[in-house]
Amino acid sequence: DGYFINLPVNLTCMSSNRRKFLRQFAAGSSLLAVGDPAMASLIQEQTPPSYANFNMCGYAAPKLEVVRVGIVGLGMRGSDAVERLSYIDGVEIVALCDKYPDRVEAAQKTLAKLGRPKAVGYTGEDGWKALCDEADLELVYSPTPWHLHTPVALRAMKGGKHVAIEVPAAQTIEDCWALVETSEKTKRHCMMLENCCYDFFELLTLNMARNGLFGELVHAEGAYIHDLSRDWLFNKNAYADQWRLKENVARNGSLYPTHGIGPIAQCLNINRGDRMDHLSSLSTGDFSLADLAKEKAKEDAIWKPFEGKSFRGNMNTTIIRSVKGKTMMIQHDVSTPRPYSRIHLLSGTKGMAQKWPSPQRIAFGHSWVNKEEFAKLEEKYTPPIVKHIGAIAKEVGGHGGMDFIMDWRLIDCLRNGLPLDQDVYDAAAWSSIVPLSERSVKKRGSSVDVPDFTRGAWKTNKPVSLSLEGGASTLVRKLPKQSS
Repeated sequence: DGYFINLPVNLTCMSSNRRKFLRQFAAGSSLLAVGDPAMASLIQEQTPPSYANFNMCGYAAPKLEVVRVGIVGLGMRGSDAVERLSYIDGVEIVALCDKYPDRVEAAQKTLAKLGRPKAVGYTGEDGWKALCDEADLELVYSPTPWHLHTPVALRAMKGGKHVAIEVPAAQTIEDCWALVETSEKTKRHCMMLENCCYDFFELLTLNMARNGLFGELVHAEGAYIHDLSRDWLFNKNAYADQWRLKENVARNGSLYPTHGIGPIAQCLNINRGDRMDHLSSLSTGDFSLADLAKEKAKEDAIWKPFEGKSFRGNMNTTIIRSVKGKTMMIQHDVSTPRPYSRIHLLSGTKGMAQKWPSPQRIAFGHSWVNKEEFAKLEEKYTPPIVKHIGAIAKEVGGHGGMDFIMDWRLIDCLRNGLPLDQDVYDAAAWSSIVPLSERSVKKRGSSVDVPDFTRGAWKTNKPVSLSLEGGASTLVRKLPKQSS
Protein backbone atom coordinates (compact mmCIF):
# COMPACT_ATOMS: atom_id res chain seq x y z
CA ASP A 1 0.00 0.00 0.00
CA GLY A 2 2.92 2.38 -0.19
CA TYR A 3 3.54 2.40 3.56
CA PHE A 4 6.56 0.14 3.42
CA ILE A 5 9.55 -0.01 1.10
CA ASN A 6 12.53 -2.32 1.11
CA LEU A 7 15.75 -0.43 1.73
CA PRO A 8 18.99 -2.17 0.66
CA VAL A 9 20.91 -0.97 3.70
CA ASN A 10 20.99 -1.56 7.44
CA LEU A 11 19.63 1.62 9.00
CA THR A 12 21.53 1.13 12.22
CA CYS A 13 24.93 0.28 10.69
CA MET A 14 25.90 2.87 8.11
CA SER A 15 28.30 5.76 7.78
CA SER A 16 27.15 9.29 8.50
CA ASN A 17 27.34 10.17 4.80
CA ARG A 18 25.22 7.19 3.72
CA ARG A 19 22.74 7.91 6.50
CA LYS A 20 22.47 11.53 5.42
CA PHE A 21 21.95 10.49 1.82
CA LEU A 22 19.21 8.04 2.80
CA ARG A 23 17.41 10.67 4.83
CA GLN A 24 17.52 13.12 1.93
CA PHE A 25 16.32 10.40 -0.41
CA ALA A 26 13.49 9.36 1.88
CA ALA A 27 12.32 12.92 2.44
CA GLY A 28 11.85 13.49 -1.28
CA SER A 29 10.94 10.03 -2.48
CA SER A 30 7.78 9.74 -4.57
CA LEU A 31 7.36 6.23 -3.20
CA LEU A 32 6.79 7.68 0.26
CA ALA A 33 4.45 10.33 -1.10
CA VAL A 34 1.87 7.76 -2.10
CA GLY A 35 1.83 6.36 1.43
CA ASP A 36 2.12 7.94 4.86
CA PRO A 37 3.58 11.47 4.50
CA ALA A 38 5.15 11.11 7.96
CA MET A 39 7.27 8.14 6.88
CA ALA A 40 10.08 10.36 5.58
CA SER A 41 10.25 12.21 8.89
CA LEU A 42 10.13 8.92 10.77
CA ILE A 43 13.13 7.57 8.88
CA GLN A 44 15.01 10.84 9.26
CA GLU A 45 14.48 11.35 12.98
CA GLN A 46 13.95 7.92 14.51
CA THR A 47 16.90 6.19 12.85
CA PRO A 48 19.77 6.08 15.34
CA PRO A 49 23.30 6.86 14.16
CA SER A 50 25.65 4.02 13.49
CA TYR A 51 27.73 4.35 16.64
CA ALA A 52 26.10 2.72 19.64
CA ASN A 53 28.88 0.81 21.35
CA PHE A 54 29.44 3.09 24.33
CA ASN A 55 27.00 4.45 26.88
CA MET A 56 27.86 7.90 28.25
CA CYS A 57 25.23 7.66 31.01
CA GLY A 58 27.16 6.94 34.19
CA TYR A 59 30.50 7.35 32.42
CA ALA A 60 33.33 8.51 34.68
CA ALA A 61 36.15 10.16 32.73
CA PRO A 62 39.71 9.97 34.11
CA LYS A 63 40.35 12.32 37.03
CA LEU A 64 41.72 15.79 36.34
CA GLU A 65 43.81 17.38 39.07
CA VAL A 66 43.41 20.74 37.36
CA VAL A 67 40.64 21.59 34.90
CA ARG A 68 41.93 24.00 32.26
CA VAL A 69 38.91 25.88 30.91
CA GLY A 70 38.26 27.89 27.78
CA ILE A 71 35.14 30.09 27.76
CA VAL A 72 33.44 30.83 24.44
CA GLY A 73 30.91 33.65 24.51
CA LEU A 74 31.43 36.50 26.98
CA GLY A 75 28.09 38.26 26.91
CA MET A 76 25.70 38.31 29.86
CA ARG A 77 26.01 34.61 30.77
CA GLY A 78 29.67 34.19 29.84
CA SER A 79 30.98 37.21 31.72
CA ASP A 80 29.28 35.97 34.89
CA ALA A 81 30.75 32.49 34.36
CA VAL A 82 34.27 33.92 34.28
CA GLU A 83 33.78 35.29 37.79
CA ARG A 84 32.04 32.20 39.20
CA LEU A 85 34.61 29.75 37.88
CA SER A 86 37.41 31.94 39.22
CA TYR A 87 36.28 31.19 42.77
CA ILE A 88 36.68 27.43 42.33
CA ASP A 89 39.99 25.81 43.20
CA GLY A 90 41.38 23.36 40.68
CA VAL A 91 40.24 25.58 37.80
CA GLU A 92 42.50 27.50 35.45
CA ILE A 93 40.79 29.78 32.93
CA VAL A 94 43.38 29.68 30.18
CA ALA A 95 41.41 30.87 27.13
CA LEU A 96 38.69 33.44 26.48
CA CYS A 97 36.77 33.98 23.27
CA ASP A 98 34.14 36.34 21.95
CA LYS A 99 33.28 37.82 18.58
CA TYR A 100 33.82 41.26 20.11
CA PRO A 101 37.34 42.12 21.39
CA ASP A 102 36.05 44.50 24.09
CA ARG A 103 34.26 41.62 25.80
CA VAL A 104 37.48 39.61 25.94
CA GLU A 105 39.25 42.60 27.48
CA ALA A 106 36.49 43.01 30.08
CA ALA A 107 36.82 39.32 31.03
CA GLN A 108 40.60 39.72 31.34
CA LYS A 109 40.00 42.53 33.84
CA THR A 110 37.72 40.23 35.84
CA LEU A 111 40.46 37.61 36.00
CA ALA A 112 42.98 40.22 37.13
CA LYS A 113 40.61 41.55 39.80
CA LEU A 114 40.23 38.03 41.22
CA GLY A 115 43.98 37.31 41.17
CA ARG A 116 43.86 35.02 38.17
CA PRO A 117 46.49 35.09 35.41
CA LYS A 118 45.71 36.53 32.00
CA ALA A 119 44.16 34.08 29.55
CA VAL A 120 44.86 33.68 25.85
CA GLY A 121 42.31 35.74 23.94
CA TYR A 122 40.47 34.78 20.75
CA THR A 123 38.17 37.12 18.83
CA GLY A 124 36.32 37.41 15.54
CA GLU A 125 33.65 35.31 13.83
CA ASP A 126 35.79 32.16 13.87
CA GLY A 127 37.68 32.73 17.10
CA TRP A 128 35.83 29.85 18.74
CA LYS A 129 37.19 27.44 16.15
CA ALA A 130 40.76 28.45 16.94
CA LEU A 131 40.11 28.09 20.68
CA CYS A 132 38.70 24.58 20.24
CA ASP A 133 41.57 23.57 17.97
CA GLU A 134 44.57 25.26 19.55
CA ALA A 135 44.08 25.88 23.24
CA ASP A 136 45.46 23.37 25.75
CA LEU A 137 42.17 22.67 27.53
CA GLU A 138 40.18 19.98 29.29
CA LEU A 139 36.86 21.83 29.19
CA VAL A 140 35.18 24.23 26.77
CA TYR A 141 32.46 26.22 28.54
CA SER A 142 30.18 27.80 25.97
CA PRO A 143 27.40 30.33 26.71
CA THR A 144 26.95 31.55 23.12
CA PRO A 145 23.87 32.40 21.03
CA TRP A 146 21.77 29.29 20.34
CA HIS A 147 22.94 28.64 16.78
CA LEU A 148 26.53 28.11 17.94
CA HIS A 149 25.82 25.61 20.73
CA THR A 150 26.09 22.47 18.61
CA PRO A 151 29.00 23.60 16.38
CA VAL A 152 31.11 24.60 19.39
CA ALA A 153 30.30 21.36 21.23
CA LEU A 154 31.12 19.13 18.26
CA ARG A 155 34.41 20.87 17.51
CA ALA A 156 35.44 20.81 21.18
CA MET A 157 34.73 17.11 21.63
CA LYS A 158 36.47 16.20 18.38
CA GLY A 159 39.43 18.19 19.69
CA GLY A 160 39.57 16.04 22.81
CA LYS A 161 37.83 18.43 25.22
CA HIS A 162 34.85 17.95 27.47
CA VAL A 163 32.17 20.53 26.80
CA ALA A 164 29.53 22.39 28.80
CA ILE A 165 27.09 24.29 26.59
CA GLU A 166 24.21 26.61 27.30
CA VAL A 167 20.57 25.73 26.66
CA PRO A 168 19.16 24.43 24.41
CA ALA A 169 22.05 22.24 23.26
CA ALA A 170 20.71 21.77 19.73
CA GLN A 171 18.08 23.19 17.39
CA THR A 172 17.47 20.17 15.13
CA ILE A 173 17.09 16.42 15.61
CA GLU A 174 20.07 15.88 13.32
CA ASP A 175 22.19 18.02 15.66
CA CYS A 176 20.87 16.15 18.70
CA TRP A 177 22.05 12.88 17.17
CA ALA A 178 25.39 14.48 16.19
CA LEU A 179 26.03 15.45 19.81
CA VAL A 180 25.18 11.93 21.01
CA GLU A 181 27.31 10.20 18.40
CA THR A 182 30.32 12.47 18.93
CA SER A 183 30.23 12.20 22.72
CA GLU A 184 30.11 8.41 22.47
CA LYS A 185 32.92 8.23 19.92
CA THR A 186 35.26 10.61 21.73
CA LYS A 187 34.26 9.62 25.29
CA ARG A 188 34.06 13.29 26.12
CA HIS A 189 31.32 14.66 28.31
CA CYS A 190 28.71 16.91 26.70
CA MET A 191 26.79 18.59 29.50
CA MET A 192 24.06 21.11 28.91
CA LEU A 193 24.28 23.94 31.45
CA GLU A 194 20.74 23.52 32.75
CA ASN A 195 21.15 25.55 35.91
CA CYS A 196 17.53 25.10 37.05
CA CYS A 197 18.34 21.47 37.95
CA TYR A 198 20.49 22.97 40.73
CA ASP A 199 17.99 25.40 42.21
CA PHE A 200 17.24 24.77 45.86
CA PHE A 201 13.57 23.76 45.77
CA GLU A 202 14.13 21.64 42.66
CA LEU A 203 16.88 19.70 44.45
CA LEU A 204 14.73 19.38 47.57
CA THR A 205 11.79 17.95 45.64
CA LEU A 206 14.09 15.63 43.66
CA ASN A 207 15.35 14.18 46.93
CA MET A 208 11.80 13.90 48.27
CA ALA A 209 10.72 12.10 45.12
CA ARG A 210 13.69 9.75 45.47
CA ASN A 211 12.53 8.96 49.00
CA GLY A 212 8.97 8.22 47.88
CA LEU A 213 7.21 11.08 49.65
CA PHE A 214 5.07 11.84 46.60
CA GLY A 215 4.41 8.17 45.87
CA GLU A 216 4.42 7.24 42.19
CA LEU A 217 4.83 10.42 40.17
CA VAL A 218 2.02 10.69 37.65
CA HIS A 219 2.27 14.16 36.17
CA ALA A 220 4.70 17.08 36.22
CA GLU A 221 4.79 20.62 34.85
CA GLY A 222 7.53 23.06 33.99
CA ALA A 223 7.79 26.32 32.09
CA TYR A 224 9.74 29.35 31.02
CA ILE A 225 7.34 32.24 31.48
CA HIS A 226 9.41 35.40 31.52
CA ASP A 227 8.42 38.68 29.89
CA LEU A 228 11.50 39.55 27.84
CA SER A 229 9.72 41.60 25.21
CA ARG A 230 10.49 45.24 25.99
CA ASP A 231 13.52 45.07 28.29
CA TRP A 232 15.40 42.31 26.45
CA LEU A 233 14.09 41.28 23.02
CA PHE A 234 13.76 44.90 21.89
CA ASN A 235 16.86 46.15 23.65
CA LYS A 236 19.74 46.75 21.25
CA ASN A 237 22.25 46.48 24.11
CA ALA A 238 21.04 43.05 25.26
CA TYR A 239 21.40 40.23 22.73
CA ALA A 240 24.21 40.82 20.22
CA ASP A 241 22.88 41.44 16.71
CA GLN A 242 19.35 40.90 18.05
CA TRP A 243 19.89 37.14 17.76
CA ARG A 244 17.19 36.16 20.21
CA LEU A 245 14.55 38.36 18.61
CA LYS A 246 15.41 36.76 15.27
CA GLU A 247 14.75 33.33 16.79
CA ASN A 248 11.25 34.51 17.72
CA VAL A 249 10.60 35.41 14.09
CA ALA A 250 12.06 32.28 12.55
CA ARG A 251 10.44 29.63 14.73
CA ASN A 252 7.09 28.80 16.32
CA GLY A 253 7.10 26.25 19.10
CA SER A 254 8.59 25.69 22.53
CA LEU A 255 11.81 27.58 21.86
CA TYR A 256 13.31 27.38 25.36
CA PRO A 257 11.98 24.27 27.10
CA THR A 258 14.91 22.99 29.14
CA HIS A 259 14.48 25.20 32.23
CA GLY A 260 11.07 23.62 32.66
CA ILE A 261 11.74 20.06 31.50
CA GLY A 262 15.17 19.53 33.11
CA PRO A 263 14.26 19.37 36.81
CA ILE A 264 11.03 17.42 36.31
CA ALA A 265 12.70 15.00 33.88
CA GLN A 266 15.21 14.14 36.61
CA CYS A 267 12.38 13.57 39.09
CA LEU A 268 10.65 11.27 36.58
CA ASN A 269 13.90 9.42 35.78
CA ILE A 270 13.69 10.27 32.10
CA ASN A 271 16.45 8.40 30.22
CA ARG A 272 17.04 6.47 33.45
CA GLY A 273 14.13 4.07 33.84
CA ASP A 274 11.63 5.88 31.61
CA ARG A 275 11.80 8.04 28.51
CA MET A 276 9.76 10.58 26.59
CA ASP A 277 7.66 8.74 24.01
CA HIS A 278 5.63 11.35 22.11
CA LEU A 279 4.42 14.94 22.37
CA SER A 280 1.75 17.30 21.11
CA SER A 281 2.21 21.06 20.95
CA LEU A 282 0.00 24.11 20.36
CA SER A 283 0.84 27.80 20.12
CA THR A 284 -1.46 30.77 20.43
CA GLY A 285 -1.38 33.46 17.81
CA ASP A 286 0.88 36.47 18.25
CA PHE A 287 -1.04 39.24 19.95
CA SER A 288 1.85 41.52 20.96
CA LEU A 289 5.24 41.07 19.28
CA ALA A 290 4.32 42.29 15.79
CA ASP A 291 2.61 45.33 17.29
CA LEU A 292 5.63 46.02 19.48
CA ALA A 293 7.98 45.72 16.49
CA LYS A 294 5.90 48.29 14.61
CA GLU A 295 5.94 50.60 17.62
CA LYS A 296 9.71 50.23 18.19
CA ALA A 297 10.50 50.75 14.48
CA LYS A 298 9.08 54.26 14.77
CA GLU A 299 11.55 54.99 17.57
CA ASP A 300 14.71 53.47 16.10
CA ALA A 301 15.60 52.28 12.58
CA ILE A 302 17.41 49.25 14.02
CA TRP A 303 13.99 47.61 14.47
CA LYS A 304 12.81 48.31 10.90
CA PRO A 305 13.78 44.79 9.64
CA PHE A 306 11.32 43.30 12.16
CA GLU A 307 8.38 45.49 11.15
CA GLY A 308 5.70 43.50 9.36
CA LYS A 309 7.22 40.13 10.28
CA SER A 310 5.18 37.18 11.53
CA PHE A 311 6.26 36.32 15.06
CA ARG A 312 5.77 33.06 16.92
CA GLY A 313 2.72 32.59 19.11
CA ASN A 314 2.89 34.24 22.53
CA MET A 315 2.21 31.08 24.54
CA ASN A 316 3.24 27.57 23.57
CA THR A 317 1.97 24.56 25.51
CA THR A 318 3.55 21.16 24.92
CA ILE A 319 2.26 17.93 26.43
CA ILE A 320 4.65 14.96 26.60
CA ARG A 321 3.79 11.35 27.46
CA SER A 322 6.43 8.91 28.66
CA VAL A 323 6.73 5.24 27.79
CA LYS A 324 5.49 4.38 31.29
CA GLY A 325 2.43 6.60 30.97
CA LYS A 326 3.56 9.71 32.87
CA THR A 327 2.71 13.13 31.44
CA MET A 328 4.56 16.44 31.44
CA MET A 329 3.31 19.89 30.47
CA ILE A 330 5.88 22.45 29.30
CA GLN A 331 4.99 26.09 28.59
CA HIS A 332 6.93 28.89 26.92
CA ASP A 333 5.96 32.56 26.93
CA VAL A 334 8.42 35.46 26.80
CA SER A 335 6.13 38.15 25.43
CA THR A 336 3.14 38.78 27.68
CA PRO A 337 3.18 40.76 30.96
CA ARG A 338 3.09 37.97 33.52
CA PRO A 339 5.15 37.36 36.66
CA TYR A 340 8.14 35.09 36.15
CA SER A 341 7.37 31.37 36.53
CA ARG A 342 8.92 27.98 35.82
CA ILE A 343 5.90 26.30 37.50
CA HIS A 344 7.89 23.24 38.70
CA LEU A 345 4.97 21.05 39.71
CA LEU A 346 5.19 17.39 40.72
CA SER A 347 2.04 15.35 41.25
CA GLY A 348 2.10 11.82 42.62
CA THR A 349 -0.12 9.20 44.24
CA LYS A 350 0.76 10.41 47.75
CA GLY A 351 1.42 14.11 47.39
CA MET A 352 2.56 17.04 45.30
CA ALA A 353 4.89 20.04 45.22
CA GLN A 354 4.77 23.36 43.40
CA LYS A 355 7.18 26.29 43.27
CA TRP A 356 5.21 29.04 41.52
CA PRO A 357 3.24 31.06 42.40
CA SER A 358 5.18 31.64 45.58
CA PRO A 359 5.52 30.59 48.28
CA GLN A 360 6.97 27.16 47.52
CA ARG A 361 4.58 24.57 48.81
CA ILE A 362 4.03 20.87 49.41
CA ALA A 363 0.83 18.92 49.99
CA PHE A 364 -0.04 15.37 50.99
CA GLY A 365 -3.79 15.83 50.73
CA HIS A 366 -6.30 18.61 50.12
CA SER A 367 -4.26 21.23 51.99
CA TRP A 368 -0.75 22.59 51.78
CA VAL A 369 1.50 21.76 54.72
CA ASN A 370 2.04 24.69 57.10
CA LYS A 371 5.30 26.59 57.52
CA GLU A 372 6.46 24.46 60.44
CA GLU A 373 5.88 21.19 58.59
CA PHE A 374 7.54 22.60 55.47
CA ALA A 375 10.61 23.59 57.49
CA LYS A 376 10.89 20.09 58.92
CA LEU A 377 10.69 18.53 55.46
CA GLU A 378 13.28 20.99 54.18
CA GLU A 379 15.64 20.17 57.04
CA LYS A 380 15.29 16.42 56.56
CA TYR A 381 15.35 16.19 52.76
CA THR A 382 17.72 18.97 51.68
CA PRO A 383 20.26 16.96 49.67
CA PRO A 384 23.97 16.76 50.56
CA ILE A 385 25.12 19.06 47.75
CA VAL A 386 23.03 21.95 49.11
CA LYS A 387 24.19 21.35 52.68
CA HIS A 388 27.79 21.25 51.44
CA ILE A 389 27.95 24.20 49.07
CA GLY A 390 24.55 25.97 49.20
CA ALA A 391 25.47 28.79 51.60
CA ILE A 392 28.61 29.64 49.64
CA ALA A 393 26.65 29.47 46.38
CA LYS A 394 24.22 32.08 47.66
CA GLU A 395 27.17 34.36 48.47
CA VAL A 396 28.72 33.95 45.03
CA GLY A 397 25.35 34.35 43.36
CA GLY A 398 24.17 33.56 39.88
CA HIS A 399 20.37 33.25 39.82
CA GLY A 400 20.29 32.96 43.59
CA GLY A 401 23.19 30.52 43.74
CA MET A 402 22.05 27.73 41.45
CA ASP A 403 24.58 28.75 38.78
CA PHE A 404 27.45 28.34 41.22
CA ILE A 405 26.19 24.98 42.50
CA MET A 406 26.09 23.81 38.87
CA ASP A 407 29.62 25.06 38.11
CA TRP A 408 31.10 23.69 41.33
CA ARG A 409 29.47 20.30 40.82
CA LEU A 410 30.72 20.07 37.22
CA ILE A 411 34.30 20.84 38.23
CA ASP A 412 34.18 18.55 41.28
CA CYS A 413 32.96 15.63 39.15
CA LEU A 414 35.70 16.19 36.56
CA ARG A 415 38.39 16.45 39.24
CA ASN A 416 37.22 13.31 41.06
CA GLY A 417 36.41 11.18 38.03
CA LEU A 418 32.67 11.03 38.75
CA PRO A 419 29.78 10.76 36.27
CA LEU A 420 28.07 14.06 35.51
CA ASP A 421 24.50 14.73 36.66
CA GLN A 422 23.52 15.66 33.09
CA ASP A 423 24.84 13.69 30.12
CA VAL A 424 24.58 14.01 26.37
CA TYR A 425 21.34 12.00 26.24
CA ASP A 426 19.69 14.55 28.54
CA ALA A 427 21.02 17.38 26.39
CA ALA A 428 19.61 15.75 23.26
CA ALA A 429 16.24 14.67 24.67
CA TRP A 430 15.45 17.93 26.45
CA SER A 431 16.58 20.01 23.47
CA SER A 432 14.63 17.87 20.98
CA ILE A 433 11.43 19.44 22.31
CA VAL A 434 12.30 22.57 20.30
CA PRO A 435 12.14 21.08 16.78
CA LEU A 436 9.52 18.46 17.67
CA SER A 437 7.16 21.09 19.09
CA GLU A 438 7.63 23.17 15.94
CA ARG A 439 6.59 20.20 13.84
CA SER A 440 3.55 19.49 16.02
CA VAL A 441 2.46 23.15 15.92
CA LYS A 442 2.61 23.08 12.12
CA LYS A 443 0.42 19.95 12.18
CA ARG A 444 -2.23 21.56 14.40
CA GLY A 445 -1.04 19.76 17.51
CA SER A 446 -0.63 16.31 15.97
CA SER A 447 1.37 13.81 17.99
CA VAL A 448 5.08 13.55 17.20
CA ASP A 449 7.36 10.75 18.39
CA VAL A 450 10.41 11.59 20.50
CA PRO A 451 13.55 9.68 19.42
CA ASP A 452 15.21 7.36 21.91
CA PHE A 453 18.65 8.93 22.07
CA THR A 454 19.80 6.23 24.52
CA ARG A 455 18.94 3.47 22.01
CA GLY A 456 17.24 1.38 24.68
CA ALA A 457 19.78 2.00 27.46
CA TRP A 458 17.15 4.02 29.39
CA LYS A 459 15.80 0.70 30.64
CA THR A 460 18.92 0.03 32.74
CA ASN A 461 20.54 3.48 33.17
CA LYS A 462 20.74 4.48 36.84
CA PRO A 463 18.91 7.60 38.13
CA VAL A 464 20.84 10.79 38.88
CA SER A 465 22.76 10.35 42.13
CA LEU A 466 22.32 12.82 44.96
CA SER A 467 25.29 11.41 46.85
CA LEU A 468 28.58 13.27 47.17
CA GLU A 469 30.47 10.04 47.81
CA GLY A 470 33.83 10.07 46.09
CA GLY A 471 33.71 13.83 45.55
CA ALA A 472 33.17 17.13 47.34
CA SER A 473 36.93 17.66 47.58
CA THR A 474 36.97 20.83 45.47
CA LEU A 475 37.43 23.94 47.59
CA VAL A 476 36.20 27.48 47.05
CA ARG A 477 38.55 30.43 47.24
CA LYS A 478 37.97 33.16 49.79
CA LEU A 479 35.14 35.36 48.62
CA PRO A 480 35.45 39.14 48.52
CA LYS A 481 33.55 41.03 51.19
CA GLN A 482 30.03 41.79 50.02
CA SER A 483 29.23 45.47 49.83
CA SER A 484 26.40 46.60 52.10
